[in-house]
Amino acid sequence: MTLPPTTASDSPTGTNALQLHDARPFFEKALVYGVQHGILGADRLAAIHTDAPKGMVQIARYFGSEFLRPELEKARDRMVNLISLYLLETTGGDLAEAAVSLRDNSFLSRSKGGSDMLKRLIAMPESSNFGMAGYADAETPLLAAWSLRSHADYRAELARRSQIAQSIAAAEWLAAQYDLDTDELESAGADAEAVVRTGLLMQALAPQAMAAGEWPSAPAFEKLVTGLRKKKLPVLTALRLPPGLPAELHDAVAAHCSAVLADLPKLLQSTTPLRTLLRPMGTFRARYFLLDDPLAEVEAFHHSLDALEEDAEPPQPASKTWLKTTDGNDDEHSLLTLFLCLAAGVPKKTLLTEKAAASLVRKARKSGLQPALAADFIRAHASGVHQQDYLTLWASFVQDAEKTLLSDMDYQMHDALALLRRECNVAG
Repeated sequence: MTLPPTTASDSPTGTNALQLHDARPFFEKALVYGVQHGILGADRLAAIHTDAPKGMVQIARYFGSEFLRPELEKARDRMVNLISLYLLETTGGDLAEAAVSLRDNSFLSRSKGGSDMLKRLIAMPESSNFGMAGYADAETPLLAAWSLRSHADYRAELARRSQIAQSIAAAEWLAAQYDLDTDELESAGADAEAVVRTGLLMQALAPQAMAAGEWPSAPAFEKLVTGLRKKKLPVLTALRLPPGLPAELHDAVAAHCSAVLADLPKLLQSTTPLRTLLRPMGTFRARYFLLDDPLAEVEAFHHSLDALEEDAEPPQPASKTWLKTTDGNDDEHSLLTLFLCLAAGVPKKTLLTEKAAASLVRKARKSGLQPALAADFIRAHASGVHQQDYLTLWASFVQDAEKTLLSDMDYQMHDALALLRRECNVAG
């Protein structure tokens, strides 16, 4: 390994007002600075000269082969970057401190310090979804990639993963207060943020549930909110953090308070039926984590059928136009696709190709949406017994999706198309 020459530009005090950007690795800057300022003497440089080839061979062997010149050259880059990462992180970018670190510690220990930093980073959770636990990529390929990344990339990824780790820790703590363990969260594929928001919501709506250790299922939650709607209680304007929440998790939980507060009026004051608001694939339901309880859901379904049958007039059958247009596809995704086509003024379909979905979004952004056209079609052609459900389904979709579909900030239509894939029928 050849040491870089010293130059006048390495002096910390310059006489020129304008300086060129120094793109050298931080290790190189620290090494040159140490030589210029007498921090690194000849004996220390000789030790670095001796250790550097050993480190290059070790790194090349770890990631591939020490017998190939390209692998050794890449190993040199990795080693320089690992040392730069460690020195930048531990000294805050201070060249004098970095030079002292090189003087007082072995060269290979600085490289190992950078490697250990990256290993700790890689070991942190990459996703806040509990269902992804145990599916992280192998460490060696990740370490190979990160050993060549910049310190700025490292800090950004560390911040991102630290936030995810805090969300997971907060979700696990909240779930434990309701006797819900991590295995159940993993089996359900729960998002940590959804668990935290649900914990806050239950703390606001039914604080006694925490003491009873009862995390809500969808039917139980619907029953709870239905009862609260009848009482017509005032909506909270502030949320309290759960009692006993560890101080280090306060920020992770408090970050979701505003979102939960914004959802409370939809739950307690809206006229939208809860069954529609809480439909499994809906955008509202996706923000919260409710347990699956198939038996309770079947029982609730039968109760709703009994309620419809009582004092019901003979229902208006679906028209031929409805039957022909839907072709028997009466699931929510197909119907929302049909209603959206009507509102956008494109050919009526219950299944869109990716190309047709993109075309629909472009037309909607150019000419706007007319939700009333779909509502009129429902009233004119849908079966009487289902009309109100379809109208509510459509109104809820428009309320949640219209802003995204018509947004002029979503230039590439990524958000709009993702929404259509989730809520409508879009062929891959």
